[in-house]
Order: sequence, then C-alpha cells, then structure tokens
Amino acid sequence: MAVEWERELPDETAEPSVPGEVPFGLQVAPDPPPRLEENPTEREILFLIMELTIQDGPYSAIADELNRRGYRTRHGLRWSPISVFQMLPRLIEVGPKIFATEEWQQRRQKLAKLGAG
Repeated sequence: MAVEWERELPDETAEPSVPGEVPFGLQVAPDPPPRLEENPTEREILFLIMELTIQDGPYSAIADELNRRGYRTRHGLRWSPISVFQMLPRLIEVGPKIFATEEWQQRRQKLAKLGAG
C-alpha cells in the first residue's frame, strides 16, 4: 500500500500581494515587491491623536483639532468623536513604537513645558 500526497505550488507568475486590510498609519509601497511602509500623513494623525489623548482631550475636541488641521479619515470624511474612538485599538498597537521615537520625546518635552507654564 502507498499513499501519495500532492500539493499545489504557488503560481510563480502571480504578483505577490499584501494580505488583509492595511493598518492605519501604513500603506502599500508603490514599488515591487508589495510591502507595507509608513504613511506620513496617517503617522502624523496617530501622533496627534496620542498627544491630544494624553492631554485628556475629549474625543470631540480631538476630532475638531484634526479637522481644523485639514486631516480627513481614510474615506475622505471629517473626523468625528466616533472615528477618533475607533482609532484607540490602533493607538494601543502602535503606542510603544510611537513612545520610542525621537519625535515623541521632543513632543513630550513641549507638552511638559506647556503643562508647567
């Protein structure tokens, strides 16, 4: 008795793709092979939401500030308290990376000066 097992090999000619939904703050790189890279605008939005959240800003004030600065959601809509709230899981995910950046350290110093002043 013998058992023969066959499996399909990936199509070598098929274009590789990035699976699933692209997380906020990232984008698919324009050059092959497909990979994720930072989206500068969305990265700034994440930093700003984090900064305003730490200042104990209500979601409505955070949404107002994002809209005042001309930022829009991925769907091109104005920010609302609900859309800001929906970003919290992503902020929790990227928070450690944000806090480790030099840019965050500089922002933190500015926040400390504003708090002391």
